[in-house]
Amino acid sequence: MSRSSRTGLNSAILLLGLAMAALAPSGAAQEIRLNGLGGEILTEADLDQKTTIIIFWASWSPRGRDVVDRVNGIAQRWGGQARVITVNFQEDRETVAGFLQGKRLSVPVFLDLDASFSKKYSRPDLPALVVLEGRNPVLRVRMPDDPNAEIAQVLG
Repeated sequence: MSRSSRTGLNSAILLLGLAMAALAPSGAAQEIRLNGLGGEILTEADLDQKTTIIIFWASWSPRGRDVVDRVNGIAQRWGGQARVITVNFQEDRETVAGFLQGKRLSVPVFLDLDASFSKKYSRPDLPALVVLEGRNPVLRVRMPDDPNAEIAQVLG
């Protein structure tokens, strides 16, 4: 093989290696990003800003039928100390909007279409109540009958 052929082959191998490296997944996990029903965006980096109370729910869950009243009560009690949000589990925008139509939910609703956020931070049962300090869960329970008592244990 001539010298110019080897140089060309080496260049081609180098370019192929660089292309494959660019396509390979990085060692760092990809940050989760949720779209809100009202156009908001939630990223995991946002969780570092303030204590966050999250209610995970789905309209099909029998225990989720009164989620609006329960969430509004939590927001009224804890909204001054923490950000209160809801995360809908794997339902599309139209289903969630239809369920909430005519109801006055006082906090943002984020859509977890692929369940990646829920799997990372929630519990397997819905509705679930999670309190995060940064990205660290300090409370992770099935939505209790008295959520304020559970939250008070971790937020005082």
